[in-house]
Amino acid sequence: MGQISYKDAGVDIDAGNSFVENIKPLVKSTKVAGVLGGIGSFAGAFELPKGFNEPVMLAATDGVGTKLKLAIDSGIHNTVGIDLVAMCVNDLICNFGTPSFFLDYYATGKLDVSVATNVVAGIAEGCKRSECALIGGETAEMPGMYSEDDYDLAGFAVGVAEKSEMDRVSLVKAGHKLIALPSSGLHSNGFSLARKVLFEKMDMKFEENFNGKPLIETLLTPTNIYVKTFKELKNEIVAMAHITGGGIVENLPRVLPENLMAEVKKDAIKVLPIFELMSEHIERDEMFRAFNMGVGMILVVEEANVTKVLETAEGSYLIGEIKEGKREAKMI
Repeated sequence: MGQISYKDAGVDIDAGNSFVENIKPLVKSTKVAGVLGGIGSFAGAFELPKGFNEPVMLAATDGVGTKLKLAIDSGIHNTVGIDLVAMCVNDLICNFGTPSFFLDYYATGKLDVSVATNVVAGIAEGCKRSECALIGGETAEMPGMYSEDDYDLAGFAVGVAEKSEMDRVSLVKAGHKLIALPSSGLHSNGFSLARKVLFEKMDMKFEENFNGKPLIETLLTPTNIYVKTFKELKNEIVAMAHITGGGIVENLPRVLPENLMAEVKKDAIKVLPIFELMSEHIERDEMFRAFNMGVGMILVVEEANVTKVLETAEGSYLIGEIKEGKREAKMI
C-alpha cells in the first residue's frame, strides 16, 4: 500500500510557500513607521507610536459577508481585500483610533495562488489607503471544509487612540449638525438581500449594463475608506457613525446619549442608483434598515465647523441635526 502525502490529502505546502513569496512585495509596500521586521516570523511586530499621553490600543474585526460570493462567481478578486480593510478601519476611527496595522485570515478549500495573491493585493491597497501596515496573516487550506473554488476572509485592524478622546457620546449636544460622507455603493452589507432581488427576483446578469458599465462592477465597487478624512478633520468632528448593517437607523444611535435623537431628512440623502433599482421590490423602510442608501459615514459636527467640514470632505453634505428626545435616529 502506497504512502499518502499531505498533498494527497488536499493541502499543498509548496503552493503555500509560492503564495508567501508572491505577497512579500505587497506586504512591503504597506510598510509605515512603527513596523518592526517583516513577514515570516511567528508574529508581526509594531512599535507603539509616540506623542500620546495615555495611549489606548483599539482593535476591530470584520469580514466581507456574501459580497465574497459575487467575487468568487465573477472571478474578480482584486477588490474584496479593500473591502476587508475598510470595514475594520472605518470602525476604528469612530472611536477616534488611528489605524496602525492590519492582519488577515484567508481560508479556502484548495489554494489557488493567483486568486489568493489578487485578494492580498486588494488588502495591501486597502492598507495603503488607510495609511496602516499589513504585518501578517494566516492562509488556511481546508479541503472538506470549503469547496475548492470557495474562500473566506476575516480582517483584524489595530490602532491607537488618546484615552481622553475616546468618549465621543458625552460630547454630542442638541443643535449639532449631521453631515453625510457618501458611500461608493453597497459597501459590504446587505448583499444577501441584494443578490436575492437582483439575480432571483429581477433575473439580472453580471454582465448586464447598469449605468454604463456591467452590473457586477457596480456591485463589487470597494467600500470607501474614511481614514484620511478623519485625520484631516479630527479637530472639527464631535462624533462619527459608520453606516454598516442596520443602516442609518441602527448605527447612528450608537453615538447618541440617552436624551438626544438624530433627525435625518430622507429627502436630503443622495440615494445611489443601485438602491433606487432595488427599491422597486423592497419596502422603503426595509431599504433603510438593510443598506447604507448612499451614506457611508455620518459626522456629528458643531454648527461653527460645518462650512470647513463641507469644504474639506469631498462629496459631503448636510442631512440633519441633533435634537432633544428619545435616543433614536428618526427619518423624516
